[in-house]
Amino acid sequence: MSRVAYVFPGQGSQSAGMGRDLAENFVVARRVFEEADEALGCALSRLCFQGPDEELRLTENTQPAILTVSVAALRVAQSEGLPTPDFVAGHSLGEYSALVAAGALDFATALRTVRLRGRYMQEAVPVGVGAMAAILGASLEVVEEACREAANGEVCAPANINSPAQVVIAGHASAVDRAIELLRARGARRAVRLPVSAPFHCALMRPAADRLARELERVEFRDLDVPLVTNVEATIIRRGAEARAALIRQVASPVRWRESVERLASEGVGLFIEVGPGKVLSGLIRQTVSTARTLNVEDTSSLRAAQNGTRQSAVS
Repeated sequence: MSRVAYVFPGQGSQSAGMGRDLAENFVVARRVFEEADEALGCALSRLCFQGPDEELRLTENTQPAILTVSVAALRVAQSEGLPTPDFVAGHSLGEYSALVAAGALDFATALRTVRLRGRYMQEAVPVGVGAMAAILGASLEVVEEACREAANGEVCAPANINSPAQVVIAGHASAVDRAIELLRARGARRAVRLPVSAPFHCALMRPAADRLARELERVEFRDLDVPLVTNVEATIIRRGAEARAALIRQVASPVRWRESVERLASEGVGLFIEVGPGKVLSGLIRQTVSTARTLNVEDTSSLRAAQNGTRQSAVS
């Protein structure tokens, strides 16, 4: 029987209403939202359930909101008998959710930390100075070359290496725009700016990484109950100190999601369960490993489908 990985989404999966179905139907999920409200001293649950979207999209709110919905979905998955994961992994912010799942971080501490992470990342670059763009249908080598040519003394580099078909770039807005034009001319199927508030996972985030490092040095990290594949290097870690160091490095480094998925597959993972809002990672996983099976848990209907899917896997 193939091994199982739980994977957790990062920023970009937020929308008003997320998590509401879980909270309405499962006591364990409702308790997670209550704990989040208490830990942060604000009605994060109301923001998740009702919006407004403009407030939810602020990075300082987005990051704890996605973490909370992901942990609520995790608690439901655990209580409803989904298989225990052999590995965990998370895309960017999702690594915090994965570390909660692995027992390395307690939920309240993770919440307060990602709120600061969001604030520091937003404050690292003035609004409008940086940008990100999604590039579809161009190889990583072509994207890297275009970024080098477009930089012209500014920052422009791959930020999310998501799959063989998708790379996201980040840096100074003018350099990103130049790279978009170069990549369109070189045959990229799509090259378009993303509606984000800061240029994440590039050298412009170094001030945020430095500030976050000081916070993370004060946080207790326990050794992991379940091994984690880091998104910054696609390596397997099991120690709390390794987890802290990876979280610091990831802020100003590209997310190597494609390599992370390939590493999990090489370890015998055949079933990936995406835990949290959206199904973006499931699509990227299938683009990367065509034989992978994907399920997700974000509400009651997806949970029931996941239960059926794991039962079928057990029979086959």
